[in-house]
Amino acid sequence: MSKLPGLQSDRPAGTEPGNGARLAKKVDRHVGERVRQRRTLLGLTQEQLAAALEISYQQIQKYETGANRISAGRLFEIAQKLDTDIGFFFEGLTPDEETASLPHGGRNRTTIELVRNFNEIGDPIVRNAVSSLVRSLNDRRSGASPE
Repeated sequence: MSKLPGLQSDRPAGTEPGNGARLAKKVDRHVGERVRQRRTLLGLTQEQLAAALEISYQQIQKYETGANRISAGRLFEIAQKLDTDIGFFFEGLTPDEETASLPHGGRNRTTIELVRNFNEIGDPIVRNAVSSLVRSLNDRRSGASPE
């Protein structure tokens, strides 16, 4: 039940009072991870996104880790700069599951450069060949047998 007189609580399971701060932090982390995911998918660095938003790259870092909450207005701006809708940042969010971090965290410059350059390859045959090469190199390193 809500603490306000006359109001019923329609909260989903796991969001009872006391869990609100934990849920809010989880949402902040999820949204931050989705910002990082979209930024790296586009091949942008934190510095480039920060410049487009006229804020510091440290602020982008704080948003992406969930250390700082992104306001509705700022999230709208980020969505515009990353050419997506606001709903993208909430996709996959469930109140009772932990969000998974990206394995590379989008922090590795080599990874960012690889994604940026890969996305600029216009020929789908060449993109497929590059993808197959990277996959086979990783399989060889990990000792997996090629498919």
